[in-house]
Amino acid sequence: MKQKPEKLHFQLPTQECWSHSWRQPALQFMHSSQHDGQRFCNVLPRPQGRGRADLLKWLLKRKSSTWNIDVAKEHAEFHAVKRAMPQDRPQASIDDWQVWFIGHATVLLQIGPYNLLTDPVWCEHVGPKQGKGPKRVIPAGIALQELPTIHAVLLSHNHYDHMDLASLQWLHHQFAMPIYTGLGNSWYLPKSFHVLEMDWWQSALLHDLKIVYTPAQHGSGRGIRDQNRALWGGFSVLAGKDHCFFAGDTGYSPHFKEIQSRLGAPRVSLLPIGAYEPRELMRYMHMNPQDAFQAHQDLHSKCSLAIHYRTFQLTDESREQPELDLKVAMKNTSKLMTPFYCVREGRRLVV
Repeated sequence: MKQKPEKLHFQLPTQECWSHSWRQPALQFMHSSQHDGQRFCNVLPRPQGRGRADLLKWLLKRKSSTWNIDVAKEHAEFHAVKRAMPQDRPQASIDDWQVWFIGHATVLLQIGPYNLLTDPVWCEHVGPKQGKGPKRVIPAGIALQELPTIHAVLLSHNHYDHMDLASLQWLHHQFAMPIYTGLGNSWYLPKSFHVLEMDWWQSALLHDLKIVYTPAQHGSGRGIRDQNRALWGGFSVLAGKDHCFFAGDTGYSPHFKEIQSRLGAPRVSLLPIGAYEPRELMRYMHMNPQDAFQAHQDLHSKCSLAIHYRTFQLTDESREQPELDLKVAMKNTSKLMTPFYCVREGRRLVV
């Protein structure tokens, strides 16, 4: 009998993890200059004037689904377009790079023969269970079964829209790859996972690649008792003289200039441009497109790819606004500026 083809998973049901919303983690890790004995801290302190009470008030009063997306239409339009598929490339030269935008902060980096995933999120809701938290409005650009062999995951921090247990479990079952992340984040993951925790500026080797965990201005937490108990950050992947930078989730700060000073200009940078309104509440934690373009300039990036928009409505700006605002920011600068791309889910850049 002929076997039915395997169903492709462009999204997964969210894995229930209610305990993350109320448990206080018991963490053990090496000394870190970012840790004050209780919690991790950003280099720049939060400005006075807007605190957690303002954030809670906004969360209680906001209309969380103003995008008004016809999800069925989004799916139909996505599947109607023919897509290229990433392939394993065991013979690829280390200077042969391809970057695939999968959605939100999930990107497939093909650096020579090596395939790395940033913040893999295929879940339908970014929250502690199915039906809770912002809902995915467009399929992931590549189905899980369409992925090449994954050699490593770069996990920036533990917020639900970046640490997705369902996706990590699927990937672990298929590839048993190492997961690089910040201090404390292994507490949230199954003990069977191969997790390598890192402090800012620590590095690890993956075959011919050097992976550096870099600073970000953000925070962490999946519940009411674990705020900033685990470290957040970004990643630089060094391959010879080349450098790929993944910012993770971050507000704008001088750390971009420091990364450029220490590690050089990235060949490609993955920079978040969404989740920035209301601005006074979000400024410290999330860049807007103008900030992201300034980070692109600070890094002297040879090109950048926009991430962290279009997939989940996290804040108040419209779905199209980040891309429109980025075009305005770029329009007001020199035509000689290196490019900052917005591409659709499932599309690739050869950089």
